[in-house]
Amino acid sequence: MAEQDFNVGQLLLAEYQSVKDEQKTRIGFRDNLLYVTLTVVAAVIAAAAQARQGAMLLALPPVCVVLGWTYLVNDQKISAIGAYVRADLGPRLAALARAEGGEVFRWESAHRGDARRVSRKVTQCVVDLLAFCVVPLSALIVYWAGGDVPAGLAAVSLLEAVTVAGLGLCIVRYAVPFGAG
Repeated sequence: MAEQDFNVGQLLLAEYQSVKDEQKTRIGFRDNLLYVTLTVVAAVIAAAAQARQGAMLLALPPVCVVLGWTYLVNDQKISAIGAYVRADLGPRLAALARAEGGEVFRWESAHRGDARRVSRKVTQCVVDLLAFCVVPLSALIVYWAGGDVPAGLAAVSLLEAVTVAGLGLCIVRYAVPFGAG
């Protein structure tokens, strides 16, 4: 029986390593999406200003929505991996190892209990909204304020505004429970 327990333990540790590797990869990818967004925003604004073509600003909302949605999905998966380790994988391994207190991988829970966690989550939500929603909505406002907006581009820009607002709602809904991520 002990040999079987050892093999199950090895499998659980291998699974832990695998999901932590995925989490680490997703964290790096997610974090780079903010830099990519800033770079794209700067490039589009510079190109629109240089060409004196306000309509080029209409490129920002779809780009920011795609990057923002990708950011949000990766952030959710990162949190889901942590929750899986805390609620499922860790307890199974603790039971197998007969760990004192029934807990392993304490960092998975410990870092979530500090006094500044809620303020960090609120700040991150604000940063996400600024990067992925406020910037493209500002570009739309600048475009609309620029005057002569053809009906077709007005319709496209309104659709873009609704899409950006939808992303903003998703960002806020994901951040609100603060204990879920």
